[in-house]
Amino acid sequence: MIETFKSIFKIEELRKRILFTLALLVVYRIGGHIPTPGVDGSILASALSSDSIFGMLDLFAGGAFAKATIFALGIMPYISASIMLQLLGAVVPYLQRLQREGEEGRRKITQYTRYLTVLIAAMQAWGTATFLTTINLNGVPAVHMDTTSFIPLTILTFTCGTIFIMWLGEQITERGIGNGISLIIFIGVIARFPDAVVQETMLIWHGSRSFLLGLVMLAMMVLVIAAVIMVTRAQRKVPVQYPRKVIGRRVFGGATTHLPLSVNSAGIIPIIFAQSIMFLPSTVAQLFPNTDWVQNLVAVWLAPGGFWYSIIYGLIIVFFAYFYTAIVFNPREIADNMRKNGGYIPGIRPGRNTAQYIERILTRITLPGAIFFAAIAILPWVLIGQFNVTFFFGGTGLLIIVGVALDTLQQIESHLLMRHYDGFMKKGKIRGRSM
Repeated sequence: MIETFKSIFKIEELRKRILFTLALLVVYRIGGHIPTPGVDGSILASALSSDSIFGMLDLFAGGAFAKATIFALGIMPYISASIMLQLLGAVVPYLQRLQREGEEGRRKITQYTRYLTVLIAAMQAWGTATFLTTINLNGVPAVHMDTTSFIPLTILTFTCGTIFIMWLGEQITERGIGNGISLIIFIGVIARFPDAVVQETMLIWHGSRSFLLGLVMLAMMVLVIAAVIMVTRAQRKVPVQYPRKVIGRRVFGGATTHLPLSVNSAGIIPIIFAQSIMFLPSTVAQLFPNTDWVQNLVAVWLAPGGFWYSIIYGLIIVFFAYFYTAIVFNPREIADNMRKNGGYIPGIRPGRNTAQYIERILTRITLPGAIFFAAIAILPWVLIGQFNVTFFFGGTGLLIIVGVALDTLQQIESHLLMRHYDGFMKKGKIRGRSM
């Protein structure tokens, strides 16, 4: 393992990508501490509850929402825009054509996503600014500016902050290592880890929580991490046979390999998408502070940790698990490629039957994986309700950390394997030279 990390920094391109990624993540964390003009962050942090929907928003914003910094909205408007365009891409013919046009089509879709991000960020900024003007603690308001000047300034600040975060994520994806948007959410969750550890330690130290319960929580977190890794890496291996070909005196092919079908092909995307959807009711409620039935719907029926919230949240995760798997995995295309290369699944006719067989397997193995991740995502509210634990130790945060870490390590591994004859073996070669 030590030799592997040494190899990372011996490869110039990989080293530059990692350092570039770290530099932009540092910029993101610095921006998360620049306060928005006119807001008292201490009053806001004291007034907001960590087990509310704003606690979840603060989790994805890396603590920036509770401090009302310039990055308070985080990257969620961009994710919401991506969801809308992907859903519209399944029904709008024009977007379907763009998806089939390759790089040029993807570039146009990316541009539309940016435009929609600006619109959504402006709407959320308006609702958030209006919400901030209603917060006070013991009669002391969180906003100490005139409303007519505070709301436009805050809309501009929050919208520009989201656009800058979006740009950071795109730069990381293009010139760094890993998925930029996921890494930004990842670093925001990680940033809360030290405070969470200190808070739990102080509770045990002062006797507010028993030492035994602390050990049980730690063991539970380890088990959840192990289970997430196991399910994330789990695969159904479908055997594929390639016939032998004789050309002259040489024999080619005749190999038996397998098609790896992942239990969790969509990764952590369903979790992020589902959470973005669950933010919408609270955003709408902020726009209508004086409408009783809207406030009642959000506060009672869609309150985090409630029965209906958990049911809807879980169902959305399952839906996006299937939806995103259908986007990234095309059984018909795989079956056509196998047929062109002479491959076939034993007992299954090539072509349409192979595609249907792969799709049937993928449908069956995606369901338990999606249900597992939905259960883990709902786990925080159970822990908060039963044991009053710190919000960080919930399943959503752990899913993001483990999922993004595995994806990033996999990309680093691919860079290493392209330059090592033996992959992660200690004895390998880089660019034809012995290590």
